Amino acid sequence: MKYISFITLCLIAFATQAQIDENSELFKTLAIEDSTFFERSFNRCDFDYLDKHIASDLRFYHDQAGMVDRAAFFKSIKENICSNPDKKPIRRLEPGSLSVFPLHNNGKLYGAIQNGVHHFYIREKDKPDVWTSTAKFTSVWIKEEGVWKMSEVLSFDHQSSTPPGGKKITGIEALLKECKVPALGLGIIKDGKLTRVETYGTLDGQTTTPYNAIFKVASLTKPIFAITVLKLIDQGKVKLDERLYKYWIDPEIAKDKRHKKLTPRLVLSHQTGFPNWRYLTKDKKLTFQFDPGTKYQYSGEGFEYLRKAIEQKLGKSLEELAKEVLFTPVGMTDTRFWWDKTMDESRYAQNFDVKGKKIPTEKYYKANAAANLLTTVGDYGKFVAYVTNGAGLSKSLLQEMQKSQIKIKPNNHFGLGWELLTNLSKGEYAMVHSGKDPGVSTLAVIFPKSKNGYVIFLNGDNIFKIYEHLLKHRLYLGNDLWDRK
Repeated sequence: MKYISFITLCLIAFATQAQIDENSELFKTLAIEDSTFFERSFNRCDFDYLDKHIASDLRFYHDQAGMVDRAAFFKSIKENICSNPDKKPIRRLEPGSLSVFPLHNNGKLYGAIQNGVHHFYIREKDKPDVWTSTAKFTSVWIKEEGVWKMSEVLSFDHQSSTPPGGKKITGIEALLKECKVPALGLGIIKDGKLTRVETYGTLDGQTTTPYNAIFKVASLTKPIFAITVLKLIDQGKVKLDERLYKYWIDPEIAKDKRHKKLTPRLVLSHQTGFPNWRYLTKDKKLTFQFDPGTKYQYSGEGFEYLRKAIEQKLGKSLEELAKEVLFTPVGMTDTRFWWDKTMDESRYAQNFDVKGKKIPTEKYYKANAAANLLTTVGDYGKFVAYVTNGAGLSKSLLQEMQKSQIKIKPNNHFGLGWELLTNLSKGEYAMVHSGKDPGVSTLAVIFPKSKNGYVIFLNGDNIFKIYEHLLKHRLYLGNDLWDRK
């Protein structure tokens, strides 16, 4: 067969009439399939994966190397791509280039067409990747017994005279390299919908950041826990102002009667009187540093205290409760509190210090209400969109979450689980939370009035210029937030 199949030509001809929104589940699914397929098969030479994800009648069309069938495609990958692990071609998707077109038969989805742009590089050990060419692609995916398989592929319009962006990498990719931060994950919420998920850079300095990369998000765990608690309050299982000592008393403050003042409201608004973490204090013990409810002080200890009290009261773990009231209803299928057996370590964005040196990965094996959540931009973006639309809370409880519980400074307050920044442009205010650990920098922002927002995940420490670029030049009312930094 020397020519593109009639079916493929027909599919391409009618594709432009059926392009789907980037917020749709099919688009997200195919973005993950594309990312995983090329990373595992092309970049990492996982032939078992390749065998299971290409159709038995695969046809691959290349504008310079001709057409090959399944057997010849397999052979070409082995001999031309994977024969020399110390010097091999790798492929990266151009962010924002994907488009997806569903294929139906009698109203039933059986496949999809995917278009995009690839950049190809040569990778040598201990050397920066060197760009070699750029090409457009069209892939036909068929779903067989629940598995997406690549059926037909066109790789065309190869260009090798000028690298993407000119003679050097520019834009966000260049900024990541300059700052020695390998990966960026970006989620954009517009009008209450997650409209874009973008990933840039590499997981570890080598492996291209996939669409569904897993990031540790540090204190962005706290909004997850806060919404879980608020959902339980709405269900009548927990009360906002009930006394926690009925269910839990930390032994280190048992003799201090102020423990009887602690409530979910004081915890979620950081008014417990606790330090951030007891291990950071001189004697490394939990103590009250002021009377609960008298002022603001950020405290992870408070969130952990509330977790233990709720688990004792309801007889369920945080993992069970979050899955029941939040993860399952929102569709957060790739989020976990610790390194459980479902964790795909090959997708983890490893962490790097300010000099770009890799930080050893510390794995955690129990839930923490204040830190260490592992999630993807897609999952956390769904969560932020959910909160933007009210999180399914009653009107009265939603108002409690969004109003000031304690003033921090002018135009800066704390609500229930979220910092509140007031007096912004366009009559807006923002609900904000950040996360910071060694090699981790994350941010989630919600504008309740317009229902806009965004999520930023970074796996490095030298992040100042990256945030400046994103907030001042890319994101909704980012200048307002940057001026408040």
